[in-house]
Parts: sequence; C-alpha cells; structure tokens
Amino acid sequence: MNTFPAFERQVSDHEDQVYRFARSMLNDDATAQDVTQEVLVTLWEHQDELDEDGVIAWLMRVTRNACIDRLRARQRRRKTVRNDPDGVDRAPSPSRTPDRHTEAADLHDHVLDALDRVDDPYRRVVALRELQGLKYKEIAEALDMPLNTVKVYLHRGRKKLRAQLDRALDPVPA
Repeated sequence: MNTFPAFERQVSDHEDQVYRFARSMLNDDATAQDVTQEVLVTLWEHQDELDEDGVIAWLMRVTRNACIDRLRARQRRRKTVRNDPDGVDRAPSPSRTPDRHTEAADLHDHVLDALDRVDDPYRRVVALRELQGLKYKEIAEALDMPLNTVKVYLHRGRKKLRAQLDRALDPVPA
C-alpha cells in the first residue's frame, strides 16, 4: 500500500495549524518550525494507527507535548545560563520599525502580545479556538480536558485577552 500520497495530503492539510499552535505556545519561530518537523515525523511514524477524524486532535496533543518538552528544556537552560546584566536581551528588535508595519500588522502584534500575557491554560484554549479555528471537541481532545472546561476556559480566556488589549490599546494618561 502506498501511503505517501495520503501522508502528503495530511501534511498539506495540517502543517500550518501545527506550526501556528507551536508558535503560540513557544513564542519563537525557529523552535516552532523544529517542533512542527518533529510532529510531522511522528505523524509519518503513526499514520497507519490514526483515524482520519481524530488526526487534528492527535496532532495538537503531540504538538502540545513537544512544546512543553521544549519549554522545560528552555527553563533548565535559563537556570544554568546567567542573564545579561546590561539588558541586551530586552532591546527592541530593529525589524519592528513603524515604516515596516501596516496598521493591521500592528494590531496583530498587539493581539499576540496580549495573548502572551494571558495565563495558561486560558492562552492555549483561546489560541486553539481563535487562531487555529479548532472546534470545542477538538480542543478538548488536544488538551485532554473535559468539553465544559474548554468552554469555561475559552470564556475566561477571551475576557482576559480583552482586558489585556484594553490596557495595551487604551493606555491611561499619565
């Protein structure tokens, strides 16, 4: 049986979602790309065991676990590496200049920054629903939590995101 065309279809159908979810969890493009590749290799290894209807939930669960592993490794490295006392790590990126971004891109950055300030698990649920477009049931399966918990976390997460956006976009005058 030639499974390569079926695998290619699954990759083309889900690669972007896997990457966006990994990116939302890791806040790092390169690491999210690495995780995406790892997840797709795992998909190749397990493709015969998966039911077509459950592939996206399985992929999100595998992606979440891979991201958690990366975040744990990152925390271990931070504990062993001394922070930059001069604040170079906190210097603004030179690519974020006003002339290089449109108003829409700026708003997108505000939303992602605000989402980063929302605590887990709310951030993950909101990212899966609003950025990835997953259904409630798929989110519940991906995050291994009850459906009603997903609904509650999504409601609370949206409120937290809205509050963060209000603070970022409508600062209190000094």
